[in-house]
Amino acid sequence: MKRLLFLLLLLTGSHALFAEEEKEITLQLPPASLEKWYKPANEHNVWLHTMFRLRREMQAVTEYAALEKTGLLKKWLGKLQEDYRSIGKMVPEWQDELETELLDKMIAAAENRKLDDLQMLQRKLGKSCQSCHVDYKLVAALRYRAPDFAPVRVESEETMEEEKYSRVMSRLSLLVNRIKIASDDGRTDAGITALDELQQRLADLGGSCSSCHKDEQPRERILGKASQAALGKVREGLSAGDSKQVGRHMGEFAVGVCADCHGIHRMQSNLRELLSGE
Repeated sequence: MKRLLFLLLLLTGSHALFAEEEKEITLQLPPASLEKWYKPANEHNVWLHTMFRLRREMQAVTEYAALEKTGLLKKWLGKLQEDYRSIGKMVPEWQDELETELLDKMIAAAENRKLDDLQMLQRKLGKSCQSCHVDYKLVAALRYRAPDFAPVRVESEETMEEEKYSRVMSRLSLLVNRIKIASDDGRTDAGITALDELQQRLADLGGSCSSCHKDEQPRERILGKASQAALGKVREGLSAGDSKQVGRHMGEFAVGVCADCHGIHRMQSNLRELLSGE
């Protein structure tokens, strides 16, 4: 099984900011065949929906065994068996890891109304599921569900040219700092020119949100009226030569736009890139 090693720096002791200790954490990468059951390779996200059904089926079996409703119990055991066995069909590398004999025994216990035995067997099956989740759930979520900005392009409204997402992000950072520097040094025209470009680049960036988001709410939440209001105050501060106002509202913009968006997207995207070796 392929493994990926991370070196994490742990902060220790009273001088936590300076004391560093290296620690290795080993994460197991799932089989490559799993990828084809997630978007974009699989439009219907079959793997996720199978996992959701399995959770619901396990719950139904638990509840109907406790209620001793054997008819409904058998119904949900049949669904559970079908979805559980499909795991090996989708990811052949995991076929030998499946506890199919436990399911067969659970069905036999239901037929013989040995519900205590069934519940014991189900607990064993649940532990087997949990063991797999401990090994792979986090890594699979990061590799197959975290945002991937590599293929996303941002089109400039002015030039109609497409740029890589990473290049646009670098430009935005440069412009934010240029505004603050110009304000501190009393260079009003340079600050306003940088602000004009920042607002245009943000508008261009907003157009790329539809690559993943199918409605306007996510874009509005980050790049909507609140962010524009903050930048409006920045413009007023630049025009008035008020560097404190510029600094205050640039900070408001940085927290409400940059930090919020990065908190949602950047860490997951960076980890996905690391785990994917891209």
